[in-house]
Amino acid sequence: MKKIKIGQIGVCHEHAAGKISALRGMPDVFEIVGIVDDRGSKSARFAGGDLKPYEGLKWMTEEELFKVPGLQAAAVETPNAGLVPTAIRCMERGLAMHMDKPGGEDLKLFGHLRKGCEDRRLPFQMGYMFRNNPAIQFSQRIIREGWLGEIFEIQAGMSHNYGGDDYQTYLGEFKGGIMFNLGCHLIDFIIPMLGRPEGITPFLKSTPGFPDTIKNNCMAIFEYPHATVTLRACSLEVEGLSNRRLKICGTKGTIELCPMERFDGKPLKMRLSLLQGNAEYAAGTHTVDFGIRRDRYADQLFELANIINGKMENTYGYEHDYLVQETLLAASGYTKWRR
Repeated sequence: MKKIKIGQIGVCHEHAAGKISALRGMPDVFEIVGIVDDRGSKSARFAGGDLKPYEGLKWMTEEELFKVPGLQAAAVETPNAGLVPTAIRCMERGLAMHMDKPGGEDLKLFGHLRKGCEDRRLPFQMGYMFRNNPAIQFSQRIIREGWLGEIFEIQAGMSHNYGGDDYQTYLGEFKGGIMFNLGCHLIDFIIPMLGRPEGITPFLKSTPGFPDTIKNNCMAIFEYPHATVTLRACSLEVEGLSNRRLKICGTKGTIELCPMERFDGKPLKMRLSLLQGNAEYAAGTHTVDFGIRRDRYADQLFELANIINGKMENTYGYEHDYLVQETLLAASGYTKWRR
């Protein structure tokens, strides 16, 4: 495979350091031509202080990056407010992209980006972190194949307890708080399971001791003809990070996943209960072992390389990304949901 010339715009997104570490771990796939320093941005941010992951790489301005001969792709890792405007500039220059989440607070602007990439047939990949999680992929597959019957309930939690007061202040910069910042990851994999909701009701709260402007304790309920989806996220749940969980109930089975991911050298496991057996599992309760994972981002970025090289189609298309963004803004209180 010919190496793909890629640059990273931004070091201030919460996932920026992880993305550059993953790219650096794939030297046969990507040639990192440069890094654009966005620490001068006035946009709200929580990360960007640690530059160790970028040691030895070339720093340059955005315009210098765009002028690199043979540049094919950009990883857009600015603070949240800068993601879509930066991605639009990349789109206008014909670059394939990995853009981190979420897709901004303006649906119309995100729609402009989406349509521009689609019209130009540019590979565009959103940085939702569960897309290559084997347990999530397994869940989506068995729902498609009917193992669980008709789904009537999904519960998902995306809480944590890191960041201290600085993180709470950061969340206060967004009307949608933690639901906007983290609930997007859940919506991205639930939409393929159940499709477009009939109704969405957000509950955006603050935890005790914090002003109402800091929405750090949020819930959203999605309504379907015969199902409800409950999403929760709080930034002050004790041991919340290790207790992120997913429960899916259907007429023929249930799955429970907690934690939703792990990188501590222990295998990721799911509890699967089936009313009826199939070619892979008998009726009853099983533990599904997905093995040990070392990296959250590498598989997704390798997919991006394959998409750029024409070896595969993007599993998550432009329409999906737009629906996720539309759903997210309603779940985060920015818009009223329209069926």
